[in-house]
Formats: sequence, C-alpha cells, structure tokens
Amino acid sequence: MPYTYEYPRPSVSADVVVVDLEKRSLLLIQRKKDPFAGCWALPGGFMDMDESAADAAIRELKEETGLVVSSVQQIGCYSAVDRDPRGRVVTVAFYTTASESDEFAAADDAEDAKWFPVDELPDLAFDHSEILADCFAKYPYGA
Repeated sequence: MPYTYEYPRPSVSADVVVVDLEKRSLLLIQRKKDPFAGCWALPGGFMDMDESAADAAIRELKEETGLVVSSVQQIGCYSAVDRDPRGRVVTVAFYTTASESDEFAAADDAEDAKWFPVDELPDLAFDHSEILADCFAKYPYGA
C-alpha cells in the first residue's frame, strides 16, 4: 500500500524494560552505532510497517539480545520533540520479565548486553532513564 502524505510524520520505535524480579536486575544493551554509540540503553528499535508496537518490541528484544518473550505490557508513549537526535521519533515503551539465567547475547546493532542491578545502573541513552522511572512507578519491580 503506497503512503503519500502532505504533512511530515515521525518515525515510531519500541523500547523494552526487561527485569529479573528475583535478582532485581535490568537487561541493557550497549549501543554499537550513533547516536550514543558505546552508551547503555534499553533494547529497542524502529517499528516495521506491518507490525504493532508490541510486536516490534518483542522482535527488537530478540534481534538485539536473543532473548525471546511472549508478551509485553505497555508503560507509555514518549514523544518529546528532541528525544532522538536523528529526527522526530516517538517511542512506545514496554515492560516484561525474564531471568538472568535465560540465554542472551548481544547481536544486531548491540555491541554488548548485560544485566545490571536496578540500584547500580549506568547513565542511559535517549530518555531511557525517564522510561525506567515511569516503569518502576507503574510496575514496582514487577509487583
């Protein structure tokens, strides 16, 4: 289906907060590419035209970490005009749980993937600290 619009439109992405409830840890990826190359971030990426935001989150998590989850819960939508230096990007953030014992490995555009204790997180790329704060307000470590 061709899309032709008179008005500019944003890109849409999906990000995922992955928490191990037992260990109180968070899975992050280290970005391989700019913007924020070398920085830690939530797994995520751009939504394809033929998928929902939730499906994009599940796909991106698998592509960047190899971790497979069957469902995610929506945290919120983040649309600050300057949230991504590449251009106008709106993201839908999601929450899911996993275990540090689950197999994972950095792949695709992730240089590394690592679990961090939730009280010892590195500085995060984009507005991912805001997303985490909202996530833990809505889902206090999965409660």
